[in-house]
Amino acid sequence: MRVLVTGAAGFIGYHTCEALIQRGYEVIGLDNLNEYYDPTLKVARLDRLVKNGNRFKFIKVDLADRGAMESVFASEKPKRVINLAAQAGVRYAALNPHVYIESNITGFLHVLEGCRRHEIEHLVFASTSSVYGLNAALPFREDQIADHPLNLYAATKRANELMAHSYSHLYGFSVTGLRFFTVYGPWGRPDMSLFLFTRNILAGDPIEVFNNGKHARDFTYIDDVVEGIVRTLEVLPTANPEWDKAAPRPDTSSAPYRVYNIGNNRQVELMHFIHCIEKTVGKQARKVFLPLQPGDVTSTFADNSRIASAIDFRPATAIEVGVARFVEWYRAYYGV
Repeated sequence: MRVLVTGAAGFIGYHTCEALIQRGYEVIGLDNLNEYYDPTLKVARLDRLVKNGNRFKFIKVDLADRGAMESVFASEKPKRVINLAAQAGVRYAALNPHVYIESNITGFLHVLEGCRRHEIEHLVFASTSSVYGLNAALPFREDQIADHPLNLYAATKRANELMAHSYSHLYGFSVTGLRFFTVYGPWGRPDMSLFLFTRNILAGDPIEVFNNGKHARDFTYIDDVVEGIVRTLEVLPTANPEWDKAAPRPDTSSAPYRVYNIGNNRQVELMHFIHCIEKTVGKQARKVFLPLQPGDVTSTFADNSRIASAIDFRPATAIEVGVARFVEWYRAYYGV
């Protein structure tokens, strides 16, 4: 089966493409290779993917380019689509809001239109735990209201969920949204805490610890996330016959639409996370404690029972194991 993967040169996109290829899929990977972070890391990921020969084809394209996206769908004729391309980053959104609308809203619209016009069987798209925003009822469940985002990035991803539902309702194709919880692991993004902390500790530079270290996150290892993505792709959601318009649940519908959390179902305190890095690296971090940053949430914690029921899988990689694997990759890749 031919699968179109957007954001193929990104962290999650790269790992997803590798997993699909290993399982026998033919993958068409899209990316615009923007400079939000060092493009050489994206190119290095792509170099590994293109070694798979005719099992992987890369097309450089910006999702916001309507004509180019229509051309891709028309020429490549995928059967299913995984949309992982997005402008990420919570703090960056305050400085560059227009980029988020162009990529995450306009770009996603072009993906939806491609699915509609070319009879795609199943669209799986990335959402985020950030949509829960001001919600303080832990663990986060998909049937909770998620309409109070704290930053523009979260608002665009919540908009994606609503846009996807409308297309699923109107045109009848299956759609699944996945709310990722703090994904980490080898080949991770340089703007994320694990990468920043590891780099600075190894270099002897201080690390910035926001909210005075009182954060807690549901860190989810990349291999677990990818397993969830691929298994989800293979299970097409159908209309829920028990869905009640008088008491509507936001995670399911009378349309073939679902939303699931993908988290590790455990909270890790930020200071323990840093301790895991220090132990693996073999050096103590010099910490600079700072206040909570605008747009940040203090805690995330996923209830993953719904996706476990749907695809018979629960993420289970311990933080100590995942951090060690990242540090091993970092040392090898950068020759540290």
